[in-house]
Amino acid sequence: MLRFIIRRVLWLILVLFVVMLITFILMHLIPGGPWDREKALAPAVVKALNIRYGLDKPVYEQFFNYIGGIFHGDLGISYSYSNRTVTSILAHGVPKTATLGILAFILAQAIGIPFGMAAAMRQNSLADYTSVLFSTIFASIPGFVLGILLMIVFSVLLHWLPTSGWGSPLQLILPVICLAALPAAQASRIARASTLEVLRQDYVRTARSKGLSERLIQLRHIFRNSLIPVVTVAGPELANLITGSFIIENLFAIPGVGRIFVDGIGARDYPLIMGGILFYAFSIAIFNLVVDILYAMIDPRIRFD
Repeated sequence: MLRFIIRRVLWLILVLFVVMLITFILMHLIPGGPWDREKALAPAVVKALNIRYGLDKPVYEQFFNYIGGIFHGDLGISYSYSNRTVTSILAHGVPKTATLGILAFILAQAIGIPFGMAAAMRQNSLADYTSVLFSTIFASIPGFVLGILLMIVFSVLLHWLPTSGWGSPLQLILPVICLAALPAAQASRIARASTLEVLRQDYVRTARSKGLSERLIQLRHIFRNSLIPVVTVAGPELANLITGSFIIENLFAIPGVGRIFVDGIGARDYPLIMGGILFYAFSIAIFNLVVDILYAMIDPRIRFD
């Protein structure tokens, strides 16, 4: 297992390098630049800004300077956030996005997995049809549409919850529900399909033929073996939630990583774009590694040699 983890970490370094290289090239290939405005800046001002931020140098030299800065923990200085470092900007937004993401992930799994497994245990019953119906509905509704509907009902009509902002627990409810809707639907559908497959396995029939109680069979044989497909999807899903939902954070005016990243793209803020992409790629890779390790914990038959 230790050698497997070391090998994956080494691959992670290579993956991050390739992601940085592709992102850096694409940013500089797109027409325009960070100093383009509706009212054009004076050429002398543009030249001074390029010298200050090192944009006057060749692209390959800018890239290697950026790589060198990363080894010293420096993600660069933002062009659009009053000369603040990208590290400080992300550090300000990550806790907010992580709070939303973790709460949405917990809510999604707490709803989706039990619903899916309960539907599978009662296949072709009213509970099964209801679970499939709600999973299909919430998997089909875009997050921003659901957010607008929730704001109309709970904020405009009922005046129960605020429409936007950050700081109060009540302001978390609507965005967390919006973020959790699609993962909950996916978790429910995957849990149902996985549980149905496990129910048809020989070891489940053998356990019942031995006279074991249904509750013991469900906990020891069905539930645990049904989790592997769920965990496979849950890892990247958690990474997506923690790295931020651009649309939901903008819709509810939450100053998280998603909203910061969108602002960086709009301003052609190269260091901020690179920082957001790196944060996203690193999170995906780490959670995929965690998922692989969890495989061996859930199913003793799985080993990484």
